[in-house]
Parts: sequence; structure tokens; C-alpha cells
Amino acid sequence: MKINFSTAAQHLGSSAVREILKVTQGKNIISLAGGLPGEELFPMQAVRDAYNKALAADTSALQYGLTEGYLPLREQIAARLTGQGIAVSASDMILTTGSQQALDLLCKIMLDPGDSVLVEAPTYLAALQVLGSYRADIHTVKSDEHGMLPDHLEEQLRIQRPKLLYAVPTFNNPSGATWSRERREQTVELCRRYNVLILEDNPYGEITFDDAQGAYPPTLAAIDRSGEGESCVVYTGTFSKIVAPGLRTGWIIGPPELIQVITKAKQAADLHSSAIDQRALSELLHNFDLEEHIRLISREYHSRMKLLSGELASRGWEGTHFLEPRGGMFLWLTLAEHINAAKLLPYAVRQGVAFVPGEVFYSEQPHRNTMRLNFTHTPPELMQIAVQRLDEALNIYGQSAEASQPIAQAD
Repeated sequence: MKINFSTAAQHLGSSAVREILKVTQGKNIISLAGGLPGEELFPMQAVRDAYNKALAADTSALQYGLTEGYLPLREQIAARLTGQGIAVSASDMILTTGSQQALDLLCKIMLDPGDSVLVEAPTYLAALQVLGSYRADIHTVKSDEHGMLPDHLEEQLRIQRPKLLYAVPTFNNPSGATWSRERREQTVELCRRYNVLILEDNPYGEITFDDAQGAYPPTLAAIDRSGEGESCVVYTGTFSKIVAPGLRTGWIIGPPELIQVITKAKQAADLHSSAIDQRALSELLHNFDLEEHIRLISREYHSRMKLLSGELASRGWEGTHFLEPRGGMFLWLTLAEHINAAKLLPYAVRQGVAFVPGEVFYSEQPHRNTMRLNFTHTPPELMQIAVQRLDEALNIYGQSAEASQPIAQAD
């Protein structure tokens, strides 16, 4: 029979990252494409012990739970966030199936088809997928390594009258950039003035390469909650990068009236997220030194980033530049203007290395000579080989007919 899909289903896009991972699955390919943590750093024994304790403590760990999530875990997350400068209580929060669901639920309750949303350039690919699925009218705010440009942000706020601004201001995916404090304060002030809600997505913020006190600016949520007037920042985070993605546990915090409506939307979606995973995470936070574990993975990821950046710098590719990220999981590489990274990718895969072409991270006017490189998943001993393979791919691509074709940086 002919299946008549809904208009919403027709607007669902596939993930370029997932498609690349499918192509490289099971092959002798070093993948710098996915946003994967290093699984050899997962706290396996601590997680195993946490599940054993959760199952031994109470049979209700396998029962239906509250839509808002396991209260002791919400209280533990609230305490951690308060310690990071975000004054919040358990009642301001709902637990979600990863922070990706938090983004989806917020869009579900906020956006009607045609509503305007502002994003950075470049921005998180899966956020563009979600926004597109709700048929939002996505507009870009010009950005640099310090954050959104205030003059252009105000212009877009005035012209587009958006319902929502989406941002990853700390160790951005894909660019790795970290907004300055001044840009953060200006963004919060402008969105308050124009009555626009900010969704601050912060999955990487605790993976820092400088643990000195005060080395990084406060989150938008911390700035928002320390100021006067009504709050305009909704904040989401996850355990995926600091413990393990398979636990699929994230959270979203916001004003009580917003959390109440998100709770209704979540009830319609899945009743609640995994109760046993939440119980195990609560046991983990109670019995395991998570802060030391975060310091451990941060040191290791910093080392891997330096290996990658050093290898890239040593190649001396003409017209290529990048900035070393101060944390997180990604390095953003800009190639010579004539190189189309999407067309380069098949050459790279044939040489045994994968990356994500940068054009998929733009809602408009894509920069086609860019790529996102993940450094957290590749073992250190393979980093030099990965860059060598990329070098070989660039050389072969450079001799091809495709390399001589001009590319448009903006559509």
C-alpha cells in the first residue's frame, strides 16, 4: 500500500554523521567523524557496581517512575549545578532521554510551523534536524570565536522576532569555540529585552583543558539567574560525555511553568526515561568520585587534542587554519577556499579516515571548505596515522578534476 506520510514526517532529515558512521562501520577506517567519547575511559567497574546497588536496594528500580525523573538524582544534579553557579532546585528540572530529547520536547511545546529561531553559524547538526522537523524558520546570527556578534544579534532579534535562540556557548559543536563573558552577558541582556527564550545546550562544558579557578566564563544560565528580572535561559545538560552515552540520561531546567508543560509533552512521548538508569546514576554519584573522573578524561582528551593539532600544524597545508579548542570534543578545520570538504570525504574514506564536512552544520550560507574533527575517540597511537591518511586524500583530491571546480561558499 502507499503510505501517506504526514507533512511533519516529510520534513525529517537524516544525520550526516550517522550516515558517515554507517559507511565506515566494520571497515579499517579511523573515524574522526562521530562525537564519541573514548570507551576505554568509561568507568566500567563503577557503573557495574552502581547498577548492582540500584537493583539490590529496591524492586521499584524496575517499576514505572515519575515523569519528572527520580527525585534523589534530580536533587544531586541540582546540587552540582548550584555548585557551578546555576542556582536551581529539583522542582526546576525534568530528566530526559539524553539532552537530545530535551531539545525536542522544548521545540514541541514552543514552536509552530514558520516560527523564527536564531542559531549560531556553524551550529549543532542534530539541533538543525529537530528545528527542521518542527518546520521552524531558522536564521543565522553571525559569530566569531568569541560568540554571537551583538550588533547582528540585535538586528536579527528586531527583524525576525524569534521565539527561541539556540546556542552551545561552551566548547561549541562543531567549532570548539568558547564565548567570552562579555558576549554571554550581551546575549542574555538582548534576549531579555526582546523577550526571547534562550536554549543553552551544554553537553561539553565540564570537559575543560584548563582547570584553574575562573579560567572559563559562567554559563548563560548562571548569568541569567544572577541578574534581575524574569529568567530567559533554559539549560540542558547530559551524562553522555562525562559518564557514558549509553545511559541516555540528560536534563533540562527552566521556569516551573515551562517544566510543567514539558512534563505533559514527555508523558505523551514516553511516560518517563529509564528508571533503572536513573537509579544507577544516583548510586554512581553517591559512591563514585565523578569530579576526579571528569578531570581524568579532560586530561586525556586534552592530550589527544594536542596530538591532533600538532599533526595538522606539521603538514603545512596551504590556506589551512584552525584554533585549538579550550575543551570539549571537536576541532574545526578550515581548508583552502577551493577545497570542497564534502567532495574530499570519499577520497578520505578510500584512504581509511573519516570526518564530517562542515557544510552540514549551517542552516544557510554554508562554508564548504570546512570540516569537523573529533579527537576524543581515536586512540593516541592512531592519531598520526589518521592525519597521514587525510594528507594522502588531500593530495589525491588535489590532482582530481573535482578539485579544479570552483565552489560556492554560500547558497
